[in-house]
Amino acid sequence: MKRNMTISYDPLWKTMRKRGMTTYELTMKHKFNKGTLYRIQRGKNVNIATIAELCEILNCQIEGIVKLK
Repeated sequence: MKRNMTISYDPLWKTMRKRGMTTYELTMKHKFNKGTLYRIQRGKNVNIATIAELCEILNCQIEGIVKLK
């Protein structure tokens, strides 16, 4: 059975705007990997540990980072 669900990072960008955080701040102040950010910006898959790291940095739940479409 083929599944057609995709991951959307739209909630991440909304959460970052709400918190007043830029991608520059994410990579420089919080030492978030630039290559991983590049993958997220292009809608690619990332490790669940990466999602957890973003949740910790942004003080939010997983729903504030990703959603399934």
